[in-house]
Amino acid sequence: MEQYRKDLIHLHIIVFIYGFTAILGRLIGLHASDLVWYRVLIAFVSLGALMIYRKVSWQLPRISIIKLIGVGFIVALHWVSFFHAIKIANISVALGCLATTTLFTSFLEPLVLRRRISKLEIFVGVLIIIGLYTIFQFEAHYLAGIVTGLVSAFLAALFTVLNKYFIRDHHPLAISFYEMGGGLLIMSLYVLLKHAEGAPFPLPQGMDYVYLLVLGTICTAYAYMASVKVMQSLSAYTVVLTVNLEPVYGILMAFILFGESEQMSGGFYSGTLMILGAVLLFPVLRRRKILR
Repeated sequence: MEQYRKDLIHLHIIVFIYGFTAILGRLIGLHASDLVWYRVLIAFVSLGALMIYRKVSWQLPRISIIKLIGVGFIVALHWVSFFHAIKIANISVALGCLATTTLFTSFLEPLVLRRRISKLEIFVGVLIIIGLYTIFQFEAHYLAGIVTGLVSAFLAALFTVLNKYFIRDHHPLAISFYEMGGGLLIMSLYVLLKHAEGAPFPLPQGMDYVYLLVLGTICTAYAYMASVKVMQSLSAYTVVLTVNLEPVYGILMAFILFGESEQMSGGFYSGTLMILGAVLLFPVLRRRKILR
């Protein structure tokens, strides 16, 4: 129980760092796919150096490496869709949609980990759907950004559940390293194909170098590895549920830093509060053993 509390506190620190990721995505001037390529490159190198420093073994069964690389593809696609949602809508829309990760996890975790579907998780999922519908009603002009954000949320749920499966047998550093390697592989292929058509390879400008370094090391290498590690004692659903506080941190920081460009309608905030309220209600209902 003591380890559970420590990991839960650690997870909240990670979530705050995740909230800052959206800010960096807005500040960095690169296209979403190019931004993610730099992100996974820096994270891959950082995690490799950390494995050498901590003397963590590189050796994993070949089939496990292939599966982890595949999960890395999913992680990279999640980040591309998330940053693209920010570019075509704004931070608030992208983070608001990301809160639906809980809903997707409530269905995916029982399927992947072969446990029964919880009535409580379904109930919370329905509340999230109502909140999402409210957002759609008042922010229809952000439809493309909302759909892209929902795709990002589904991919986030998928790789989180898969990591819960892998953490049973492998070191969190090794999991993160090979997944970042998979992300780097798929993004390198995409970027090479995109720029083979004659477009110049994008180089960061000005402060982008600093932002990318922070994004790749603290917000990715450290935060991602730590989020995998805490799943040794926390369920995938608990992790996703806590990560849903990311919109609170991110939207507040975005409003402070970017002001009116992040100001949304009352309907958007009503829907977002409904989603977050459902998320925060979950542990209370579970503790009281309601709708098990």
